[in-house]
Amino acid sequence: MSHSPQKTAPTMRVIDKGSHLDRRSFLRGSGLGAIGVTVVPVTALAGRATTSVEQTFPRLGAAAGHTLVRMARDIFPHDQVPDKFYLHAVASHDPAARQDASLKKMLVSGLSDLDARARARFGKPYTEVSSEPERVELLKTIEATPFFKAIQGGLVTGLYNNKALWPLFGYEGSSWQKGGYVDRGFADIDWL
Repeated sequence: MSHSPQKTAPTMRVIDKGSHLDRRSFLRGSGLGAIGVTVVPVTALAGRATTSVEQTFPRLGAAAGHTLVRMARDIFPHDQVPDKFYLHAVASHDPAARQDASLKKMLVSGLSDLDARARARFGKPYTEVSSEPERVELLKTIEATPFFKAIQGGLVTGLYNNKALWPLFGYEGSSWQKGGYVDRGFADIDWL
């Protein structure tokens, strides 16, 4: 009878969700942050300005851009995601509207309809409605429209296919090249 070596099961990483920040770690981290802020010259930061809504929406206009970014945030709300990623996710609508007159008409009329509904219900345009639940209520009234479906569909890939956002969601990317998820932390997701 031959003796074969036993295989050991891969160990799972257990994530402790409790906060372990003590006073010393906090002071060390905030001190390093203060040094970093004082060392970086202001002129270096000026060159890193993000693209504005006005620059991103030359055809549809800045008001349309602001409404689309607000819609994007209300459709897929992620507090940890900066506005620049939402802007990037909806930016493709402007050049597409330049190439397709019927798409531009649908976007312009959809945005106009949304603002009209907001004015009828709250007396102000959609972007000025301060309560997220009230804005979501307005979006629910248009969710069956081609306009809403076009915006929502573009956001799925515009947000969740952006590799720069994956770390914010806790997604490490494709795993098959590294042996698959079963052997690489299948159960270590910490945001659920």
